[in-house]
Amino acid sequence: MRVKSVPSSWLDHDGRRLDCNPYMSGALEAKVAIDGLKAKKHRLADLTAGHKGGIYNGPQFKRNYVESPDDGVPFLTGGDVPRADTSRLPLLSRRDATSPKLSYLRLEPGMTIISCSGAIGRMAYVREEMAGVWSSQDVMKVVPDPKKIPPGYLYAFLSSKFGVPLVVGGTYGAIIQHIEPEHIANLPVPRFGSAFESKVHELVERSAQLRSEAGQILIDATTKLENIVKLPKLEVPSSATPFSTNSVSSSVLQARLDGFFHSQFHSEALSALARTQTKALSELSVGIVEPVRFKRVAVDDASFGVPFFGTSPLFWTDPTPNYFVSRKMRNIEHYLVDRKCLLIPRSGQLSGIIGSVVLPYGDIVGGAVSEDAIRVYFESEEDAGFGLVALTSEYGRRQLKARAFGSSIPHLDVKHIGLVRVPDPGESQRMQLGAKGARVAQLRDEAVRVEREARSQLEARIEKGATS
Repeated sequence: MRVKSVPSSWLDHDGRRLDCNPYMSGALEAKVAIDGLKAKKHRLADLTAGHKGGIYNGPQFKRNYVESPDDGVPFLTGGDVPRADTSRLPLLSRRDATSPKLSYLRLEPGMTIISCSGAIGRMAYVREEMAGVWSSQDVMKVVPDPKKIPPGYLYAFLSSKFGVPLVVGGTYGAIIQHIEPEHIANLPVPRFGSAFESKVHELVERSAQLRSEAGQILIDATTKLENIVKLPKLEVPSSATPFSTNSVSSSVLQARLDGFFHSQFHSEALSALARTQTKALSELSVGIVEPVRFKRVAVDDASFGVPFFGTSPLFWTDPTPNYFVSRKMRNIEHYLVDRKCLLIPRSGQLSGIIGSVVLPYGDIVGGAVSEDAIRVYFESEEDAGFGLVALTSEYGRRQLKARAFGSSIPHLDVKHIGLVRVPDPGESQRMQLGAKGARVAQLRDEAVRVEREARSQLEARIEKGATS
């Protein structure tokens, strides 16, 4: 339970609201800091343009998903906003998406998107690779007018330690948190001149470019691997567990009886891999480990701890730790990860992140990760990079998903991950592809640093103006 005392004068700042959100979120402190600036301030609504004034989410609607990219468009929900990889979003019917009712939900580069229901306030700057993605009613779009404000600068402010509390402070609802466009329309945006704002904008744009480059390198590397070993391209099904019927020999049922393991979704990948040179993942790695559950000793001061991550933030553009754990915690070294280690969530729904793979970047490197992520260790960063490429491919993904067991909360274990078959293009090609995989993590790491620099410069400017 959190307790906080606030002066009665703060009640006048937000229409005499008596719910806790504005006061506990830091929104009032942010408002006081922004109000104290001598710099000009503009209403957010006055800096946007487009549909419904440039700040909007969308209507609730029936979601009709399709299999083929020719018939559908990628569809992003509120939970997907912070995702670093948007290449495998489900496909919404193109006919529905391009209808007058939903056509304006198409994302364009330069927008700021904000999750506005549930886990509200998560933000992302729309990158080039996200152009043509449609979003749900749980994603608020802020469309900057580039003639009035640089898009990257606006995103840097909204996602800063001053902007986020102002957005979150506009939430309402006792059970499901929710915000609407009118709740942030009057949000004050400080202005610091075109030279400074352009500098911040360019940093945000650079970060977006780095992330798009990382995504494209990973796509190109997986395609090259499949071409080298002559594997046919597998389409990404719209469902995590697509319906199929199949017949198998009774002899193969001795180890696994679950239908999804023997489905065409899985067997199609295994049949193609059987016709080329492969190795088990356990042969390519130096160890596959599922750490034991441990007691977390959280600390308030980050200088005395290391960032601790659950599995969901591992896949965000800027991985955010759940909290910090003490450096003096027993066996803490067993939970720290580096760039020679792949992380694979061991449990969850098949439509979620179970079986997804990440090579650490950002604060994950050197941080502690939950035992809910299985570690695959390699001798070098290039070997780990190759593992990322191979397991991110549709062939790797299908095997990991299909090898999960359990009907309520599917689960992966060390043995089943080690049995995954990985294409073997030969040592020379493996190192070349591995360098590309390692480069993906390096670019994502640099993107985190550059975006943080943009926010840091803006926050320092606000703090200096608020105290001068």
